[in-house]
Amino acid sequence: MRQQNAGRRSRRQTVPSRPPLELTGKETEEAEAVPDGLDSIGDIHNELEFTQWYNELEDSLLESSYDEYQACLHELQMSKSHLDTLLSDTSSTLDLLSNLSKGFKAVEAQTSNFRNQCEGLLSAQKRDSELATDIQDNLQYYDFLDPASRKLNAPGAGNTVRGQEFSDMLRRLDECLDYMEIHADQKEAGVYRSRYRLLMTRALTLIRGHFVSALRDVYLSVSKKIADKQLNDTTMSALLYAKFRVGAPELKQIGLEIQKRAVPPLDPEQGTEAEYQSLLNELHANYAAIRGKLIVPLVRKKLNEIAQAPSTSTDLVAFARGSISYIRGVCLDEFDLWGEWFHGQGGLYDFLETICEPLYDHLQPRIIHEDKIIKLCQLCALLQTRYLFDQEEETEPTDVNQLDFSTLIQPVLEDVQTRLVFRAQAFLRDEIERYKPRPDDLDYPARNKQASISVTDGQISGRKVTATDALANLPKPAKQPEDGADSPSEQDSKWDFESQVSPSNWYPTLRKAIWLLSRIYRLVNSTVFDDLAHQIVHQTNISLHHASSLIASKSVTDSQLFLMSHLLILKQQIVAFDIEYVAPEVSFDFSGVTNTFWELRERGGLFNPRNLMRLVGHGLLPRVVENMLDAKVELDGRLRTVINDFISGFATTMTASLPSKFVDTRNLQRGELIYPTCRNIEKEVPNLRTILNDYLDDVRMKETLVGAVQERVIQIYEEFFDKYMSSEKSKGHFVSTKGKGREDAVWDVDTFADWCESIFRVGISGADDEATSRSRSGSLESRSQ
Repeated sequence: MRQQNAGRRSRRQTVPSRPPLELTGKETEEAEAVPDGLDSIGDIHNELEFTQWYNELEDSLLESSYDEYQACLHELQMSKSHLDTLLSDTSSTLDLLSNLSKGFKAVEAQTSNFRNQCEGLLSAQKRDSELATDIQDNLQYYDFLDPASRKLNAPGAGNTVRGQEFSDMLRRLDECLDYMEIHADQKEAGVYRSRYRLLMTRALTLIRGHFVSALRDVYLSVSKKIADKQLNDTTMSALLYAKFRVGAPELKQIGLEIQKRAVPPLDPEQGTEAEYQSLLNELHANYAAIRGKLIVPLVRKKLNEIAQAPSTSTDLVAFARGSISYIRGVCLDEFDLWGEWFHGQGGLYDFLETICEPLYDHLQPRIIHEDKIIKLCQLCALLQTRYLFDQEEETEPTDVNQLDFSTLIQPVLEDVQTRLVFRAQAFLRDEIERYKPRPDDLDYPARNKQASISVTDGQISGRKVTATDALANLPKPAKQPEDGADSPSEQDSKWDFESQVSPSNWYPTLRKAIWLLSRIYRLVNSTVFDDLAHQIVHQTNISLHHASSLIASKSVTDSQLFLMSHLLILKQQIVAFDIEYVAPEVSFDFSGVTNTFWELRERGGLFNPRNLMRLVGHGLLPRVVENMLDAKVELDGRLRTVINDFISGFATTMTASLPSKFVDTRNLQRGELIYPTCRNIEKEVPNLRTILNDYLDDVRMKETLVGAVQERVIQIYEEFFDKYMSSEKSKGHFVSTKGKGREDAVWDVDTFADWCESIFRVGISGADDEATSRSRSGSLESRSQ
């Protein structure tokens, strides 16, 4: 029994532990059943029986659940076996997949290699295709040589130049030449380039030949019709212009093929511009020659008719006006016709100059033989105002589609201006520089009594000016009339000088100088005018000084007033001409070098380096001398000098009686020192005003001069008074500086100045001379009492 229980325990212990099973109703009934040994729990009487009953019960329970455990174990073993099989299958599957993966990678590697090989083949194919295409593209520039040569060298090739196919061939030749220029490194590029250039030259030569041939045919047709019968102007115009316009557009188009290729290349070594430009020049030259054969004879004939006309045969200006108007009309027609034959204006003005040559041939001799300055001036004014543009006022550029006639007429203007300057210089030399005055020319102030010299008002400003500056800086007058008249009543027979353009009391050289300046002003180049105007003013200055020196032999005062009045007029007149400063003439003075060497030689130190270094800054080097010949500065300087000389001369005359040495005034008569001077001043003031009235009409100018003389007299008296005071103080005598002092003494400066104001009466005009003289005498007598 115990052995069975032990075996059961051992089997029970082998059963794996698991959660307690839930017993069904049947199992519960079986568990509650009484074991075989004891009928019921009531049969248990002692502990041994209980233990036996408990063990039997436990064994029975174990026996009853063993089958279920066995069934579960069997299921578990089956599940394990299945899982092991599944795991084995999975491992084999993974191994298969791994093998497949390796196979796929091998296939992928092979595919990549195959693809790379295919791509290499494709790239090689593409490269070969591109190479074949490039070879084909390159070969087309080489293959074009033979067909182009056959076309250009075929008989009658010149008849095809007007077709579109010929223009396309020229374009292809340009492309081939450009290709050869770019790919100069190719083996045969240089050879083909030279051949293509020969073909291009051949093609353009064919165009030139056809152009010239067509132009010659038109010329022959027109010239034959002109020679057959006498034509009127309308028919002649139709032949000369309408006939030439018929085929002009088509010929212009083929001529444009040459012009497009005559543009200079960027590479100066290309050397194609000379050849192609020469072809274009041949077109222009042939056209100009053919048109010249038709037009120039007609122009010469027309100009001869104008030159022989009574109204223009002797009048330069009338001939120039008529002939230039006719030439301008012809040039306008030729300008329009040129635009229908050619694109651009290259060679146009050379052709128009050929048309204008008959005009030059007629005008140049007439201009050279024209001696009248007025005619030359009128011709200059005509050319400048009607046919030339004012470059200073022109703001917009000239339209290239319009004829610039000024370039054609410029040579005529230059000839006229050159002749005008030459005649002006001759006039300056003969009539101003070498002028010899007649006695009537120097009869001053008698000439002023016939006509008065008119001078405008002086400068008015807020600052105080001296008398000299007030007279030397007068404003400009009205400008002389520039175009006097074609037939003045009084003219110089040699120079056509208009004597009525200026007052008759002016000195002749002054009148001629102003007349000459007014004539050439704005008719010649500004630089030339400035230089010539300075010479005119300079020589006029010299002439006026020479005349003044001749008048000075009779009267110094008249000579000074003559020079002063004429210099004032000259200054006023030249302001209107805007004379600019003349550039300085720089020269080297070597006189100091010679003097220095002679000085060193006399000193015996010629070869002493110390002496040479010491004398470097004292004449060893030549001096730079600037000779500035400026007419305005020269005129102002001489005007101030003559005004100062006149003022000083009159003031010195008035104060000549003032003593230079002083004695004891107590031994002198009353007023013996001052009264003679006062009487002399009272006497000279009317003379001063009288002589000023003879030369000047402007009241302000005369009063300015009188005031200047008064100031100078007071200055001289002040110097005299200072000397007098010094003399008296040295003798110990007291001299009062306030008031008149003693009756027999001199006046102080303020008293003398007050007295001078009452005598000179500056600024008071229109006073009666006799009353003024009596009042002045009375004032002096009242002071002497």
